[in-house]
Amino acid sequence: MKTFKLKMLTIINQENGKIVQNRIPLLNGLIINREDDTNQWIIEAYIEKANKAYFNQLLENKEELMLQVKITKESNEPATFITSILSINEIGENINVLFIGTVIERKEKNILKELTSLLEEGYRGKKLE
Repeated sequence: MKTFKLKMLTIINQENGKIVQNRIPLLNGLIINREDDTNQWIIEAYIEKANKAYFNQLLENKEELMLQVKITKESNEPATFITSILSINEIGENINVLFIGTVIERKEKNILKELTSLLEEGYRGKKLE
């Protein structure tokens, strides 16, 4: 396994037929490449408790989530993942949210535009693979 510092987290979701990017302010975070047969990653976001209701709603919906993250440095290009929420845990005055998912390989520069287009056409979850 390889562990990296999570520097940015953005949730890309469809709301009322529109694509919405919700950048989550991080207090801290890690991203772990499990290096398993399914190429899954664990993303841990340590954030303010004020975000708990938002993440509980996402967890209750049980939908796969598209995330964009920056790893190690803010200046790095974002990586895109298809994930689901594993758990939400209170840690002191804050929470951590654990995601598990797979990275979407960047074969073209405009991956976000392509994914946005697919979401607008109604593709969700495993249909994106």
